[in-house]
Amino acid sequence: MLRKTLLTLAAGTMLLSVAACNTVKGAGKDLQSASDSTKDAINK
Repeated sequence: MLRKTLLTLAAGTMLLSVAACNTVKGAGKDLQSASDSTKDAINK
């Protein structure tokens, strides 16, 4: 019973970690896009 609970918790933690990585990666892309747009506006 304890082993099954630990495996379930480990699997849940791994899924949350993957979801968090995708969220941070998307936020990084948004910030990069905003930075590029700002540079373009300044250089015009």
